[in-house]
Amino acid sequence: MKITIVSPDLYTYGSMVIGGVLRDAGFDVTLTKSLESPEVNADTDADTDVILLSLYSTLHLLDSRIRDFTSQSDKTIYVGGPVSAYPEIVLGELNVDAVIIGEGEESTIELLENGVSEDISGIAFRSDGEIIMTEPKPANIERPMPLIPDDIRNQSIRGANVYVETHRGCIGACGFCQVPKFFGTKIRSRDIEDIVAEISEFKRRGVRRIAISGGTSSLYQYGNGKSVNVNAFIELLQAIAGVMGSRNVSVPDIRVDYVDEEVLRAIHDFTMGWVYYGIESGSDRILKEMRKGVNSEKNVYAIELAQQCGVKVGGSFIVGYPGEAIEDYQLTKDLIEDTFLDDIFVSIAEPIPGTHLSELVLKTDDSENPTFMEHGGEYRALKLTESEARCFDLALHAQMCKSVPSILTDQLYNACLDDAQAQGRDVRAVTRLLQKYRGRRTRTDQISSKNKDTGIVT
Repeated sequence: MKITIVSPDLYTYGSMVIGGVLRDAGFDVTLTKSLESPEVNADTDADTDVILLSLYSTLHLLDSRIRDFTSQSDKTIYVGGPVSAYPEIVLGELNVDAVIIGEGEESTIELLENGVSEDISGIAFRSDGEIIMTEPKPANIERPMPLIPDDIRNQSIRGANVYVETHRGCIGACGFCQVPKFFGTKIRSRDIEDIVAEISEFKRRGVRRIAISGGTSSLYQYGNGKSVNVNAFIELLQAIAGVMGSRNVSVPDIRVDYVDEEVLRAIHDFTMGWVYYGIESGSDRILKEMRKGVNSEKNVYAIELAQQCGVKVGGSFIVGYPGEAIEDYQLTKDLIEDTFLDDIFVSIAEPIPGTHLSELVLKTDDSENPTFMEHGGEYRALKLTESEARCFDLALHAQMCKSVPSILTDQLYNACLDDAQAQGRDVRAVTRLLQKYRGRRTRTDQISSKNKDTGIVT
């Protein structure tokens, strides 16, 4: 059977993993990031039997290219990836045959071998006007070598050619994040030997820089004692650096409550020397609303500890969270001014379907939601929403408060403005999508709890 995996615009790690699993299961597999490749183009004599569409963003469901692709193709199409966390929206927006829910390594093979059926775990599909969902199961984290495309060396995701998974799951409960729902709250770690073998193959295929993926990187081999396994984390970084060279390894995301001096020293010695914290807000009230599990004091301590260890610190911040008052926003500006971060990323709160944030947004009237409220302050001439204005203002503020301040040129000013406006458009579009499926989401959840024993939702 000929299978084509389409991962729009970039090769996601998940699409490469699924490709490797299917290849070793005997399928003829092609991986492409183009919706117009010969393998999937309806105007060619492509002999693809099934298309697996790997989608990693809610915005993919609103992308006209993807919508046209699914409506015009005469092939069987199954959708997987992070968007599978809300299959009823996927099935409502795209003309596809089924959604592979959650970790798809095993259920995808069953689906391809047997076709759509209620007997297959972890899928969703339409039947007689209703949506059937079967209960997903965690996949075996040890698997074959990924299907690595020939041009992977040309890809850049935040500076890395590829993100490599070291473990799955997250013990956090951040209200804006879908990782715990997708991968669970129990940490499942891969063997170092398998990780190193995989990275070695990526390097052989031209990859120059890798990033460690898996949520919070320091939770690798997280123990039952509710503490970081420092020795395992250090051994992991040493082994990866032995293949790639320390300056070609990054650990993009770490929670501030799962670092200590040993962890940071290892990051300094065996990686490019950066750590990226999800700081999100300078307001303890908003951090509590976000369910971050930390406060601003803990954030500042982790920043200062990293700086003392010679590690550069990038921080991400979220503005426009429901209920964020101007006083909360000012506390975020104050934190940035006081901490001298090396890099700063600002995002408008995006309500990913199925997260606690999405529930908050659905309970918040547009008139009280910063993403829709008209900004009446110093940027009112720019006709921004309140979320856009805060995103723009914080980005400008951050440039002047970094450890090495940037000169505010017209080009930088316009880039910050364009980014804030683009984020605002995207978040409003996602919010409208949520509102469109508000009732159906509730009914699905109610039916799911009634049919918990069977795992079937109708």
